[in-house]
Amino acid sequence: MILTQLPDAPPLRRKEILRYAGVQGDAPLLEPLIDSCLAELEGRLHYKICYGTFPITMREGMPSPGFAVAPSADLARNLSGCPRVLLFAATLGLEIDRLIARYGRTEPSRALLLQAIGAERIEALCDAFEAQIEEPHAPRFSPGYGDFSLEAQREIFRVLDCPRRIGLTLNESLLMSPTKSVTALIGLKNR
Repeated sequence: MILTQLPDAPPLRRKEILRYAGVQGDAPLLEPLIDSCLAELEGRLHYKICYGTFPITMREGMPSPGFAVAPSADLARNLSGCPRVLLFAATLGLEIDRLIARYGRTEPSRALLLQAIGAERIEALCDAFEAQIEEPHAPRFSPGYGDFSLEAQREIFRVLDCPRRIGLTLNESLLMSPTKSVTALIGLKNR
């Protein structure tokens, strides 16, 4: 397993922040609040990823990515033609969760924008990580997409040892903490 922390934050996509906040088009009146939220988050986001690569075998017509059987037709289509899979977990850390909870009680508009920024930042982290893969690959695919069960989270957390490696935990309801986190598989097309 490999652990990595990006030296620099991925490029910020303001339009994505607005989209995650449910805003259509430009919103010049929100720009000062977005800037204030970003300033408050400065130095509080920790872009961490752990990952591993596993062979894919087929069992009963379903992909088995080396660490568990994944009975998912949608995942099977996504991994078609891929002999290996890169499994990863990514997180921004707990600070953004704490700020969202604090402002949820006192400034709901700030909490909403912090949620949107967190969603944009974790997706930007995953996109930056995926862009570093130098070989042909399938798009990332996460538990909960299509018929790929959230139950797969348990095996992903076990195999990657997410709590120890990046401080990412999973509760009995399969919710991750910190909440601004992602787990996913990426099919690798080269042998």
